Parts: sequence; structure tokens; C-alpha cells
Amino acid sequence: MSMAAPKEFWTVQDVYDLPDDGNRYETVNGELLVTPGPGFGHQLIAGALHAELRAYLARWPVGVPLLGPAEATRGDVTRVQPDVFVAANAWRAAKRYGSVAELLLVVEVLSPSSRRGDRFTKRVEFQRQGVPLYWVIDPDARTVEAWRPGRDFPEPVTDVLEWWPEGAAESFRLPLATLFGELDG
Repeated sequence: MSMAAPKEFWTVQDVYDLPDDGNRYETVNGELLVTPGPGFGHQLIAGALHAELRAYLARWPVGVPLLGPAEATRGDVTRVQPDVFVAANAWRAAKRYGSVAELLLVVEVLSPSSRRGDRFTKRVEFQRQGVPLYWVIDPDARTVEAWRPGRDFPEPVTDVLEWWPEGAAESFRLPLATLFGELDG
């Protein structure tokens, strides 16, 4: 099934009405983002990071880690499906699927088709929403950018991913060598 005439502005409902064709459809402030399903390297990185976050949050239960294509919907014009994210425990009170009031950490693993959306459109929106930390992982370059609200430039992560959420007595730490080692494994 093909889409009708292109739209200039997309709502969350418009995205829900699209056919299930294997693509990932997101809208950020009315802009439609379309990406195909992720590749193996992408999934290895996202899965390994999710597992590490899950173990960390079992010790320090300040939120719950979720793995895409779980969605976070904000209002009527923003519906995103981050690769990995941590929602504050209050997510359980959401009135509908995907409604997440507070994101503590958002992670995108770049794919060739997602670079622009992940690095620009979604990053700007997460910064605007006040998400404390947004990691952009590039498996090809084996680099990570850390973005925070109000910053115009990322902090390059050169050795260890670190996240210290409020309410935890110690930080989450994951060496990049361990994370990217998943690609060599």
C-alpha cells in the first residue's frame, strides 16, 4: 500500500494510521521521519546497552529501561521510538500507550537512514523537552556524542559511557571497548 499525496505536517494520529510495512514511522513537531528496520550491528549495540542499563537499574531503580520500538509520545505532534531509553518510574501512570512524561536518558544508535533525524531533528526536540542526557552512538565510527539541554555542541565520549541519574548512589559506567566489542564478538 502506498501513501497518498505527501503531507507537510504530520500528527501522531496520522502516523498511527500508516500501514504496517516494516518501516519505523515517527513524527517530531509535525515532521515525518521514516527509517527501515535496523541492521544486526545496530541491534547488537542497542541490545547490549539495554541489558547493561537493566542490570544497573535493578540496583538503583530510578526508572525503567525500554528498547525500541517502544514509543514515547508527547502531545499530538511528537511520537518517537528511541533505540533505548529510560523512563522515570512515573511512566506507569501514563493514560495511553507510549505517553511518557519524563525521559531520564535517550539513546539512538545511528544507521545510514537515521543520521539526520537522530543527530538533528530528534536531538533538538529532546533538548527542548529537557531530557538530561541524549547519547548518539555511531557504530561505524565507534564514537559516542553526549548531548545535554541548552548545549550547542556535544560532549565526545572517548572512553566510558557514564550516566548518574538523580536518586542513584553510583553512576552507570560502560566502557566503549565493551560496548563496541559486541560488533567484533
